[in-house]
Amino acid sequence: MKEKKISKTVERIILVIIAVIQIYPLFWLIIFSLKNNQEIFGGNPLGLPHEFLWKNYIRVFSNGHIGTYFMNSLIVTFVTVAVTCLLAAMASYAISRMNWKLSNTMLIVFLLGLMVPMHATLLPLFIFLKKAHLYNTYFSLILPYIGFSLPMAIYILVGYFGNVPKELEESACLDGASIYQIFGKIMLPLIKPAIATISIFTYLSCWNELMFATTFISKQGLKTLTVGIMGMVGMYATKWGELGAGLVVATIPTVIIYISMSSQVQKSFTTGALKG
Repeated sequence: MKEKKISKTVERIILVIIAVIQIYPLFWLIIFSLKNNQEIFGGNPLGLPHEFLWKNYIRVFSNGHIGTYFMNSLIVTFVTVAVTCLLAAMASYAISRMNWKLSNTMLIVFLLGLMVPMHATLLPLFIFLKKAHLYNTYFSLILPYIGFSLPMAIYILVGYFGNVPKELEESACLDGASIYQIFGKIMLPLIKPAIATISIFTYLSCWNELMFATTFISKQGLKTLTVGIMGMVGMYATKWGELGAGLVVATIPTVIIYISMSSQVQKSFTTGALKG
């Protein structure tokens, strides 16, 4: 019993140390956002500020247009995540659960998208968006984001659908359910953990993306949060406290989404480990 108590105590101490190491950068960013340049570069980069400059956040929203950039990123990311999850779920269901000759071929075609680097598509996409009159619109970001998110989403969902017993669909067919009812009322609720995993991955890739957002958007009112924060770095001088405030604003949604959806992600990993 003593050995178990000692081992549990040591385990808890190690977990606390790991948690502090993981959380401290976020804590430091918050403290950083409440300082001015003199304090940041004056020998107190890690300690608490002498005066909490909450006005950095006010200036970021009033002068830095962070609110506009935040809403642009929110619109682009929300539409991308929603459409990606819907299309990936339908395509994965058709590939993994329906019997047709080209199912494996279509899966390979989708998975080939994992091999295409984003940088290689920058010029072709730019030309396409210009000719399609989609440049400087939300769709100039939403369409490429969906295209690059679908391969990974389909890869995850095809494996997850494979673990669902076919008896559920057979019994639903015997009860007179159509294919749409089976997909919407039976299959979709079963893959909620996988959908949560895809949503988080897609969200992170869209919310933090910079290359497409810089290239395909030039209008000030349509710029996303990453581009807006990058623009806060001045040519001759930078107000680092306000820049830190912008980074905190950009980080808050990520923390909230992870906390609210982490249990579903853990369920998806556990299910794959048990049935895989």
